Amino acid sequence: MALILSRYIRIVKEWERFIVLRLGRYQGVRGPGLIFLVPFIDRGVTVDLRITTVDVPKQEVITKDNVTVTVDAVVYYRIVDPESAVLKIKDPHYSVALLTQTTIRDVIGQVDLDTLLTQREEIGKTIQSIVDRITEVWGVKISLLTLKAIELPQGLIRAMAKQAEAERLRRARIIEAEAEREAAKILSEAAIVYETHPTALRLRELQTYTDIAREKNLIIITEASSKSASTAAAISTALSGRYPSQAEKSEE
Repeated sequence: MALILSRYIRIVKEWERFIVLRLGRYQGVRGPGLIFLVPFIDRGVTVDLRITTVDVPKQEVITKDNVTVTVDAVVYYRIVDPESAVLKIKDPHYSVALLTQTTIRDVIGQVDLDTLLTQREEIGKTIQSIVDRITEVWGVKISLLTLKAIELPQGLIRAMAKQAEAERLRRARIIEAEAEREAAKILSEAAIVYETHPTALRLRELQTYTDIAREKNLIIITEASSKSASTAAAISTALSGRYPSQAEKSEE
């Protein structure tokens, strides 16, 4: 007797609904809480309303530009209409997985590889929209669909790596050429200034000698004209940080 009562007195949890069938005919949705069934006449099906995860099996897909890729996806869905989920579809879980696989093949087959890699999130949303529209009549809502992984053939991966390396070398050469052009432009402008002002060229030469002498601890003797000797000596003294002593000033 207790066993019979336990079969026809049910406690439906908050996240569940119970579909009652009386002599095989739909009677309604019950729950949550305590429900009573007519012994030997009523039967039922418990439906879970929580989000369910479907790990879609990996599959090989051919893109629009005839590249074979392996796609791994995951779907999150929940039942929003228990009546339709029981009366209109036999196995919602299996049906969602199979429909997702088919839709992935159809959508990815219409895009090329570059689009698939760069617009992966948008393609996932497109697949989700298509699957959700079809499963709506089953009482199933697709909460999220993501493409977990897109695996490329090893030969294609090596080719893409070589292409990326070539692109990096090209950019490096362009940057180097730009730097050379800027340097040549600056040197050309400096040459014009030195040609117009020979004294500036002489000052730059003395500055270079001073830098070399400081670094190597050398004394450099250069030929200078009588006109620029006093100026060069003063500049050299100033650059080396040396000032004439009082005795030298007296001799002058």
